[in-house]
Order: sequence, then structure tokens, then C-alpha cells
Amino acid sequence: MLLRLKSFILLAFLILTSLSLVSAQETSGKATKKEKQNNKSQAVEAGKKATAEQVAESSILIYGNLGGRANLNQIRKTTVERGKISIVNAEGKSEQANYERLILRADSLEKDRIRLNQEFPNAKYALIFNNNKIFGLYNDAVFSPREDASKAFENQIWHGLEALLRYKENESKLQLAGNEKLAGIEFFLLDVTDKQNRKTRFFISTKTLRVMMLEYTEADTKYRRRFYDYNLAQGTLVPYRTVLWANDKQIEEIEIQTVSFGQKIEENAFQAS
Repeated sequence: MLLRLKSFILLAFLILTSLSLVSAQETSGKATKKEKQNNKSQAVEAGKKATAEQVAESSILIYGNLGGRANLNQIRKTTVERGKISIVNAEGKSEQANYERLILRADSLEKDRIRLNQEFPNAKYALIFNNNKIFGLYNDAVFSPREDASKAFENQIWHGLEALLRYKENESKLQLAGNEKLAGIEFFLLDVTDKQNRKTRFFISTKTLRVMMLEYTEADTKYRRRFYDYNLAQGTLVPYRTVLWANDKQIEEIEIQTVSFGQKIEENAFQAS
């Protein structure tokens, strides 16, 4: 394992080593209370001295199940995700739908092809991101989505986990905005700003290096997305439930029921019929 970790950053190594040591000692019962506290302090101190890139790379390492970026790129060449989505529409009413998300991964996020099929009780349509543009399909006819629907879809792409996990590929800038403790959990505050100046602040647990929350602001509206129910899917870490708030009002909830990577997806799924 140490050979695999050699190429990764010192921060992740120190944190993982410290936490593993604490876990092993607690299991064996041989560690004193003082030793446990010292080990945990070592992990915290390593985190306090981290750079923005170290925090980002540590998180990527964890999401790739210690295989990092290479593991994510190899496994997530395609994505087929299905589940339930609940949104608050432009009239302020809640709507529920079944959804299917198809992704063909490319060299960077802007070159990805993404299709979001949504089936509401009275409508079924798809939103497609292709060639860095968004359009809709309804009964095989192309249409221009409503501005709010298009923007919500765009924000899922550019203000999501991939903005962090692929920051290098996206040529984004990183800035560490310090640490913050919320509800007893200490976070790294990591700002990721892409080439279009879209800024997302990630709240990364100093203990697990997982993103527990992110924030972004658009047109004077502050959005906050929380991530829940993390599990491994084909050797990569996935949050199976996310909730989005706009100015402290919940406007969206997504629950993944199934997700698989590496399945063949036809390129014409992302074309206008």
C-alpha cells in the first residue's frame, strides 16, 4: 500500500496514516488515551499546514478509493445513473420525476456529453449538454429549454463534484479559504474557479476528505448543496443523495437508485434527432 501512496501528496498520507493508526490502536486496545489524542492531533496539524492543491489532490485520492485521478478516469469513462428527483418549479410547486443521466466522459468537463432524461407525471423530455451547449428533446423534436430549467441543468454540471475532481483538466484555479467548524465537523474551505469565472466553494471534511457541502452564488442567490449517503460504486466514491437550497429554501433533492460505470453508450444519444 505504501508503494501505491508514494506518488500522492504528503497531506493525504499523513492523515490516512494517523487515522489508520488510531483505528488499529483502538481495535487492539493497547493505545492509551493520550496516544490516541496525539495521533489525532498529528492528522489535524498536517491538515492545517495543507495547501489548496494538497487538499484537492487528497480529496481526489479518496474519491478514487486510493487510486485517485487514474482510477476515476479508468472507471468512469461512461456513466448511467437512474433515480428520483424532486424540484420546486417556477410557480413554486413541488414536482417529482424519475430521471436517467447518461455521461460520455471526455478530456475535460466542457467536452463531456451529458443527457438528462426526466419523466414527470404529465411530461417526458431530455436535456442535453453537447459541445458546451444545452438543448432539449421532446418527442424527438429539438426545443430551447426554459431559462430556469437550463440554468439548473448547467449548475449541476459546473457547480458539482466534477468541478473539484477534474479541476486540473478544466484548468481551474484553486484557493484555500481556511478552515471552518460546522455542527461539530471541521472543514477545509476550498474555492475552485473555472475558466469562465464560475466559483464554487467546497466544504471538505478534514477527517474523511469527502465533500460534505458546496456553495455558489448566482444573481444574488446563494445556493448550497449537501451530500449524503456516500458509498462505493465500482471502486469509486459516490454520494447517493444530494439536496440543494437557494437562500435557505430547499429547491431540489436527488436520490440515486442505481449507478454504473463503463457501460456502452451510443453517441447518437447526445445528438438532435
